[in-house]
Amino acid sequence: MAAEAEVLAELHRLRVRLPQLSGAVAASVDGLVLAQDSTSEAEPLAALTAAALGVAQRLTDTAGQGAFHELLLRGEAGYVATYAAGSSAVLTLLAQPRINVGRLHLEARRASARIGDLVDGSLGRLETP
Repeated sequence: MAAEAEVLAELHRLRVRLPQLSGAVAASVDGLVLAQDSTSEAEPLAALTAAALGVAQRLTDTAGQGAFHELLLRGEAGYVATYAAGSSAVLTLLAQPRINVGRLHLEARRASARIGDLVDGSLGRLETP
């Protein structure tokens, strides 16, 4: 993918803005890692993200809530947050339990929009607004 270096740079900038992140993965909607920042489990995380994305898309559709935008899971050791990134990618973040969730959403939504533009643009899939 031509935009890989730019996506990785965006992940690095996100980690600087949110020091409570312990990992970040940009993946295709098929579950292939596009770029990662400090997570040793990137491939399984990307695959599970694709599976969760499929369920989340069906759930939002069935519930009449429109297109999928984001998913937030909270566990004992922190959060897993997944954000749609254009039509071809998703951004999954691992965060410590002490993170400010509002700030997480704010920064991740901005980053996922930029990553979506980069990935869709490199694949020639720019969406019309």
